[in-house]
Amino acid sequence: MDKQTTEKSKEWKQFRPYFVRREVPAKTILLQEGQISKTMFFIEKGCLRTWINNDGKEITTQFFFEGDSISSIESFRTKQPSLYSIESIETCILQTLSRKDFQNVLEKSPELKKDFEEHLFRRLFQAQKLLYSYLKNNPQKRYKELIEQYPHIVQRVPQHYIASYLGVTSVSLSRIRNRR
Repeated sequence: MDKQTTEKSKEWKQFRPYFVRREVPAKTILLQEGQISKTMFFIEKGCLRTWINNDGKEITTQFFFEGDSISSIESFRTKQPSLYSIESIETCILQTLSRKDFQNVLEKSPELKKDFEEHLFRRLFQAQKLLYSYLKNNPQKRYKELIEQYPHIVQRVPQHYIASYLGVTSVSLSRIRNRR
């Protein structure tokens, strides 16, 4: 472990009392679209997805794995209704943090606040890349990018969620996969 990682571990350790461990089975809704987000989730084990409801059809917008943190950050910070749902794909072990405790952590640690800002910029960049990929590329090219950049998604996430994420049907995704 390098010096910076060790220092961050020490920094996070002092905030351990704020975290609540939660185990959830697969297909558990952690936040429903339209609710106000009151919790941030840190994934110790498992996989989560975000999705929106489009006239009864679920559209997956992102996947999260071990080491990732997730919240409907817009809702979490502004107390406005969430634009999307958060759901477990696999059985998960999560460390949860309330909005109030999150604020305390940020106020007590400028270093963690800076890390959080960097995390937000990475998420924004990731969202922009996805948006531009939808605008520029056909589904086959989007799938190729997905398996090149995030091969673990294809290994761990059910095909119907991947199809939804790529904006295609499961049948179309099967055809794309067979062409490879």
